[in-house]
Amino acid sequence: MTNDRLYNTDAIILRRRDFGEADRLLTVYTPHRGKLRLVAKGVRKTKSKKAGHIELFTHAALQVAAGRNLDILTQADTVQAYRALREDLDKISHAYYLVELVDKFTEEHDPSYPIFELLALTLARLADGSPNEQFLALRFMEIHILGLTGFQPQLFLCVDCGTQIQPEENFFHISGGGVLCPACGAHHPHAEPISLGVLKVLRFLQTRPWEQIAGVQLKADTRRAVENLLLRYITFTLEKRLKSVDFLRKLRKDS
Repeated sequence: MTNDRLYNTDAIILRRRDFGEADRLLTVYTPHRGKLRLVAKGVRKTKSKKAGHIELFTHAALQVAAGRNLDILTQADTVQAYRALREDLDKISHAYYLVELVDKFTEEHDPSYPIFELLALTLARLADGSPNEQFLALRFMEIHILGLTGFQPQLFLCVDCGTQIQPEENFFHISGGGVLCPACGAHHPHAEPISLGVLKVLRFLQTRPWEQIAGVQLKADTRRAVENLLLRYITFTLEKRLKSVDFLRKLRKDS
């Protein structure tokens, strides 16, 4: 194995599955190489030193050897384990949702450092933040990954006529990609009313830095409306339901 085949990269573990008798196939997201699939040889053996460093959600420093079909993990060291995520079922479920979002919104070998940074920071906020901060961090992640992948909803201009949206009850058109003014919204059978409060929250999430968002307190009905709208927009954009969402819904129903 020659040195010119080796490369080093940080990575967050998005997905893993058993591969062969003792190996694992990893899907990871890296800051400068994008999403990669790697073979971690022998990590299911009890003596493997790499296994503990490639748990789901872990931010790890990897050494990788370029392969003909799949690259091979040769070394792994934990950068950030986000241990608090593994101590709470609700946090684990939301962490699954975060990595599934990144997995579904990205293609292999298409790098985006902002997406890597957004995922790493959101995992940290989910692990260590208050329940209110965790909720806001999830919504912040959703609206910003939409923007970073070219699907940012239009919240300031009517997506039909282009006029500036006024502070009143407007409409949201999921398939149209954003807000409709009252005049245009009235003629769209699939447009739905969006309250001024929900629109303000979405705009705030889209345009303000996290430091200004972290302390925002929302009413329960506003929280539900914002979460529901973003989830339906994401589902429409991806053209599929996320598996982690169904699990989260079951978890909430059971609790």
